[in-house]
Amino acid sequence: MSEFSRKNEVLVQALDDVLGEKVASLSEHRGQLTAVIAAEHWLDAAHQLRDEPQLHFEQLIDLCGIDYLGYGDDEWETAEATGQGFSRGVDALGPGRFSWEERPEAEEIPNRFAAVIQLLSLKHNHRLRVRVYAPHDELPVLPSVIDVWNSVNWYERETFDLYGIVFEGHPDLRRIMTDYGFIGHPFRKDFPLIGNVTVRYDEDKGRVIYEPVEIEPRVLVPRVVRRDSRYVDEKLDGQAS
Repeated sequence: MSEFSRKNEVLVQALDDVLGEKVASLSEHRGQLTAVIAAEHWLDAAHQLRDEPQLHFEQLIDLCGIDYLGYGDDEWETAEATGQGFSRGVDALGPGRFSWEERPEAEEIPNRFAAVIQLLSLKHNHRLRVRVYAPHDELPVLPSVIDVWNSVNWYERETFDLYGIVFEGHPDLRRIMTDYGFIGHPFRKDFPLIGNVTVRYDEDKGRVIYEPVEIEPRVLVPRVVRRDSRYVDEKLDGQAS
């Protein structure tokens, strides 16, 4: 039995015929097909994804960044922790909640940064997710695909701003979400949730000033809703029993 659904079999065959070994891996989850393409093949593969008649992905819907630092780590206890409807952080050292001295080190994570692209073929009614890993974690660089899909312009700028991924060949790669003097990339997992500086307007100086942040780091505690007497509809519960 094929590992791919029937609706994706045609697309899987087309990707194999056109891209061949440029596709490092291909997987499907809940009907969504994901292709992993190495950075050195990405620009050529992007042109083929758009131009080859079998594929014809003429529209790029979205591009975003991913930081895999801490991926798969779980520090939370939920149902076993308390009966009060809240979970508790076990170590208080999950991504974004650690002390700066004890922050995770990027060297422990292979392929830490990636860009994920969502493509649509209007001609064939196909959707494809493409993941491209940056070869180097210390300075993640990927080729820009703005000459292939010009809709990626602001998406690549946003990803550069929030994750620090440099898109080589982008004509205007500068911050788009944060302030001009912002230091760091706030969506990286080793960036503290409280930030590094606070910004305020100083009336005496007549300008915006930056100061060290004064907020104490704390563990965020998300609410976990459980099935108990507070949330059970008596009529529905009686029917179920």
